[in-house]
Amino acid sequence: MTEAAGNGRATKVETRYGGYTGPEAMYVKLISSDDHEFIIKREHALTSGTIKSMLSGPGQLNGNEANEVRFREIPSHVLSKVCTYFAYKVRYTNSSTEIPEYPISPEIAMELLMAANFLDC
Repeated sequence: MTEAAGNGRATKVETRYGGYTGPEAMYVKLISSDDHEFIIKREHALTSGTIKSMLSGPGQLNGNEANEVRFREIPSHVLSKVCTYFAYKVRYTNSSTEIPEYPISPEIAMELLMAANFLDC
């Protein structure tokens, strides 16, 4: 909370950063098959065609529901990497700077490829 002075009186102004519920939410919650929760910017999540469809499909979301997507086939160690890829993709799409290589460890490469294929990203 911050205090703002106006007309000689101090009033409290509450700063809000957005949540992940409701149709105008700034964030979404992605839940892995092992129940780990990842709260990421909605803008980042929408780089996935699949997530975009899940969040905007008819009957999928009304104003009082949480923007949550559960992935029964994607474990947390893969979903974590997917979330960092979304941020990487948003950062470097249409960038005029040199794009660094996105690091992928060989141990999760096949699982990550299958997740990327499913998520259309």
